[in-house]
Amino acid sequence: MTDTMTKLPVSIEDIHEAKNVVKQYGRVTPLIQSMFLTAKTGGQVFLKLENMQLTGSFKFRGAFNKIAHLTQAEKDKGVIAVSAGNHAQGVALTSKLLGIQSTIVMPETAPKAKVEATEGYGSKVILHGAGFDDAKAYCEKIVEETGVTYIPPYDDEFVMAGQGTIGLEILDSIWDVDTVIVPVGGGGLIAGIAVAMKTFNPNINIIGVQADNIHGMTASFRAGHKVGYKKAATIADGCAVEFPGNLTFEVVENLVDYMVTVSEQEIELAMKDLIQRTKIVVEGAGALATAAILSGKVNQYVNGKKVVAVVSGGNVDLNRITDVIGHFSVANELK
Repeated sequence: MTDTMTKLPVSIEDIHEAKNVVKQYGRVTPLIQSMFLTAKTGGQVFLKLENMQLTGSFKFRGAFNKIAHLTQAEKDKGVIAVSAGNHAQGVALTSKLLGIQSTIVMPETAPKAKVEATEGYGSKVILHGAGFDDAKAYCEKIVEETGVTYIPPYDDEFVMAGQGTIGLEILDSIWDVDTVIVPVGGGGLIAGIAVAMKTFNPNINIIGVQADNIHGMTASFRAGHKVGYKKAATIADGCAVEFPGNLTFEVVENLVDYMVTVSEQEIELAMKDLIQRTKIVVEGAGALATAAILSGKVNQYVNGKKVVAVVSGGNVDLNRITDVIGHFSVANELK
């Protein structure tokens, strides 16, 4: 494991340095035990509440660490990012804090709440394309034409290191954790956390979760090489990435123990239960780890174990919450 670690694109030293950078503004988010999930599973289940981070998502960590490391010349050009919403807000707030001009390209399907929040932090928002990959291609075109500084959403050493600070916080609270379950899109979050946890203890299980409908990283993990996978839209829009990153896949392939996918109904059920039983408002992507636990698909890593499920974000339209709750209320009435 040590030899493997030294060859990966992000190191524990990078993550420790990121911790010192991010703490200038970032929050140490709560880590709480869910008595509901503990009783359901027979494991001790804790929730790492990144929905309580600045901008309502873990993405602030990676965005801030990346932008803080830019040269002055790169900052003077302004920055641009592509995002379904959470990376957008992380870049927008960081830019506001550091006095940098920012532009965000978002898919036309991006949740209204995320668009408005991004604009509220002072960024110019461009809506383009039906999904993340269309928006990404348009963002790259702008970079080529204007020379503005691009801030990657996940496939970057500084971004991964920023997200890895979550792993350090988990270890500060529960050094003997057995399993960490992480939502996955492009892979920056799970890559950073995996390096932090596996450096400390290679026996800690790192589990990734994606939606059945879009799960490029899971498909790549199973195939042993990068492939894309998308069959439909998903309520977990923050993780709707068809193709994983090159750097992130390298880390996932070497350090992640297991990948699982969950259905749209399982994601919605997790959102509902987190609101109803744990009083936590989450978006679809933020509910992925909980959905994996409730579905029973990761029982072997949960039963009798100390488990942390990362709640990656809480930026969700109120209409979406109403729809989810209403869906289950109607279902109960029909029984």
